[in-house]
Amino acid sequence: MDEANLMILLVEDNPKDVELTLHALKKNNLANQVHVARDGQEALDFFFGPPERAGALSPKLILLDLKLPKVSGLDVLRRLKRDPKTRHIPVVVMTSSTTERDLVDSYALGVNSYLRKPIDFAQFIECAKTIGLYWLLMNRIPG
Repeated sequence: MDEANLMILLVEDNPKDVELTLHALKKNNLANQVHVARDGQEALDFFFGPPERAGALSPKLILLDLKLPKVSGLDVLRRLKRDPKTRHIPVVVMTSSTTERDLVDSYALGVNSYLRKPIDFAQFIECAKTIGLYWLLMNRIPG
């Protein structure tokens, strides 16, 4: 399988959550290529920024936190799902938010899955494994 097809864009501002997610993906052999955007603007620049800043690869999966600096996760999701070149990329919201409005708004904007981040380390590892197996290996997208 082509490594570029396994690329994940992780949009997360919390360094501990970045570290934990990368560890969980690596532990489950799902971390072939992960690019980390540490705020919403950096995520948008990955796709829509100037050519020298925009990503050359299209990720197979976007893991998106909602509570981000500069541009909110919901605004990132809105822009991704509105654009024909990015709307097909699966977006999984991984958030600590327990706000029902965030859940409703995420699905209204076209999120593919909405998960609350497990607090327990073992549960987080299992969650990352399940996400990776489904979205990276089983799910098919156009393109």
